[in-house]
Amino acid sequence: MFGLSEAALVLAVQAGEVPVTALFVAATMGNVLGAVLNFLLGRFLIRFESRRWFPLNPRNRAKAEALFARYGRPVLLFSFLPVIGDPLTLVAGLLRTPLPVFLAYVTIGKAARYALILWGITLLG
Repeated sequence: MFGLSEAALVLAVQAGEVPVTALFVAATMGNVLGAVLNFLLGRFLIRFESRRWFPLNPRNRAKAEALFARYGRPVLLFSFLPVIGDPLTLVAGLLRTPLPVFLAYVTIGKAARYALILWGITLLG
């Protein structure tokens, strides 16, 4: 699904007022910062896991933990995907993934997405 950040990037490139490299860096950093917020929520809200409003129920947490156990931390490369990306970053915080490892995988995944979008824009011209 094409989201708001992608649409904003396309419009900004088409406007031609800002260098593409700067747009790439800004889009990637903004998206990574959002993922860090999810990570921190997961890391520090675990104590509220038994509350009804907590975003993950025990069953979904178990599924996410199994996903991480099966595929390891590289699953965070897919944090850019709609629907599953945000839960992945939240669960990474819950599972106490080291922040540098989290940042490496998430940044690579999100940067790859924006690089592909920018590459597509240049192809379509």
